[in-house]
Amino acid sequence: MPKLPRNALKNWAAAACLAGSLPALAQTLPPPENVVTLSASAAVDVAQDWLTVVFSTSREGLDAAALQSQLKQALDAALAEARKAAKPGQLEVRTGAFSLYPRHAPASARAAGQGGIVGWQGSAELVVEGRDVQAIAQLTGRIQTLTIARTGFSLSREAREKVEGEVAAMAIARFRSRAESVSQQFGFGGYTVREVNVSSDEMRGMPVPMMRAQASRAAMEDAPLPVEAGKATVSAVVSGSVQMRK
Repeated sequence: MPKLPRNALKNWAAAACLAGSLPALAQTLPPPENVVTLSASAAVDVAQDWLTVVFSTSREGLDAAALQSQLKQALDAALAEARKAAKPGQLEVRTGAFSLYPRHAPASARAAGQGGIVGWQGSAELVVEGRDVQAIAQLTGRIQTLTIARTGFSLSREAREKVEGEVAAMAIARFRSRAESVSQQFGFGGYTVREVNVSSDEMRGMPVPMMRAQASRAAMEDAPLPVEAGKATVSAVVSGSVQMRK
């Protein structure tokens, strides 16, 4: 084993002594005093600018392959029509859920030894969404192979990010004002921030089921969807602790 230089031995011994004394120092340090925990919040209502419409169809049949083909044809036709109006950010198109599952005989038949698969059920979805509300509403009247399952407004990512900074600044200002007020009420001249957490959230409206999906095909033909945007609430919460000082 190589022999360490004398200076290296001294440094190692000092570091070892310091490391050994750290637990004892931590135990003798007094707990923090004059610390108060606070929170403040702010919220802004913003007009929703993103419309989402979900189209769907459900089919039943005895043959799984035939049923799958029917669903695919209905989805392909709707997708081809929607793609004609597609514009990035304004009217976007994507497929949704596509499912196929068996229907089993009732429990009484299974008990009599007549169970098994008696048929198939399937469904397919197409999702159209974007900022161009008028174009989406008009497109709904041109899609004939699927019906509207649900629709809803929300905030686009750009609109949410634009207001998040404003709301966070409002919440931070309220936190600072409250910290100053509480410190003065306790007889202190000011404060320093020990730790702080800033979080934001958006309250969205739930998608609305469309009774129009039950209407006849003739009534739906070329009829645009009546839509009206609401508002979303973007909120921010600032929480943390401050050290009050003289």
